[in-house]
Amino acid sequence: MDAIFKALADPSRRKLLDRLDARGGQTLRELGEGLGMSRQAVSKHLAVLEAALLVTAVRRGREKLHYLDPVPVQEVADRWIGRYERHRLGALSHFRQTLEGTAMDKPEFVYVIYIRTTAEKLYRALTDPEFIEVYMGGHGPDSTWEVGAPVRWKMSPDGEFEEVGQRVLVAEPGKRLSYTWHTLQPMHREMFGFASDEAWEKAVRERSKVTFDIEPAEVAEMGVKLTITHDGFDSPDSKMLEGVSGGWIMILSSLKTLLEGGKFLDGQDPGAA
Repeated sequence: MDAIFKALADPSRRKLLDRLDARGGQTLRELGEGLGMSRQAVSKHLAVLEAALLVTAVRRGREKLHYLDPVPVQEVADRWIGRYERHRLGALSHFRQTLEGTAMDKPEFVYVIYIRTTAEKLYRALTDPEFIEVYMGGHGPDSTWEVGAPVRWKMSPDGEFEEVGQRVLVAEPGKRLSYTWHTLQPMHREMFGFASDEAWEKAVRERSKVTFDIEPAEVAEMGVKLTITHDGFDSPDSKMLEGVSGGWIMILSSLKTLLEGGKFLDGQDPGAA
């Protein structure tokens, strides 16, 4: 936690975090505009924030896009304050994600997490039904995980797997997995408060996709780096975007616990066999 406090101690770095809180996916040039700092100074500050895991960077072509990661701050709060106000601080889904920036032309959810495991085991966890059953709480996908194969989805723990139009786009074991996402389902209409038939009909036409990129962590002791990108949303106000932004954080937290040897409600680790 020393790295977190060191990173937050500098007002310039806090200002960079504020900018990323307002709009994620900014380049080095965009972040430095109007701050009165040289490009080199901004780069050094970002390096400190990345080392503290407060900022994550994702390469898109020639650009390097930066995103705020609120989890380290949440962990600090949980350590000293959580037992008093856990019901409030635990609600990461209500954290103002980087997705809320109105200036985003292509709204997306991007999240990076480091897991002390191997790339092979992580890929297995993303595709093996026994793993998925644990960290997704009985929900989640089922597929043969071959390109073009359908991805059936279970919407509730006591439900059945359904064909909802999802397909595998990329399947590279140990490296990358991508598939199209289901549209809003009938149960979501009341959940998200769609009163207008017109608004609902427009919302259910939205088709997004999710991509998991696996690569070695910059520091070997940290295991592997998992970057999840959920994109293809029609607007920053997308209800599906609102739902997945909080949901993925909780799911990936459970996945990390599973792979790093945590204890589970059923007392079993599917990867132990």
